[in-house]
Amino acid sequence: MIWLVLGVLLWSGAHLFKRVAPDARAKLGDKGKGPVALLLLVSVVLMVIGYRSADGAFFWGRNPALTGINNLLMLFSIYLFAADGMKTRITRVIRNPQLTAFKVWAVAHLLVNGDVPSFVLFGGLLIWAVAEVIVLKRVGPAWVKPEVAPAKKEIMAVVGALVVFGLIAGIHIWLGYNPFG
Repeated sequence: MIWLVLGVLLWSGAHLFKRVAPDARAKLGDKGKGPVALLLLVSVVLMVIGYRSADGAFFWGRNPALTGINNLLMLFSIYLFAADGMKTRITRVIRNPQLTAFKVWAVAHLLVNGDVPSFVLFGGLLIWAVAEVIVLKRVGPAWVKPEVAPAKKEIMAVVGALVVFGLIAGIHIWLGYNPFG
């Protein structure tokens, strides 16, 4: 479990570094992007190794209702990522669509994974995403709502989300975790 905790902490620290220590990050300049990216990669490796090897109490498992809710939340999460890149209408309502998507992703996974390692992984990443939004609101620039995107971009975001959802579901099935029950 220690590798999992270290991975979540490293992920959180590497992401929050720019916001909580802007002067130190600015001193690194563009040369700092490589080390931060390496820290993020190491954090993902630690989380994967830690999650796969962690044991802990089991409180609930998947059931058809939670699986269906999980899949709808995951589809919405993927749409939010696409919407942010395409600046669709929802980005005029949600200030940080990618962080919101990350929070939705974490909650969706907590619904169907009721064990301690999942609480540490998905709960820890949810706490990071919430903290990131709070820090961004305090130290980030003022929010400027994007212009309304053409309807074509809305359609592309929805279609793209469906395709990516299908790919992610296929990868989960290939790895032995059928997201459809």
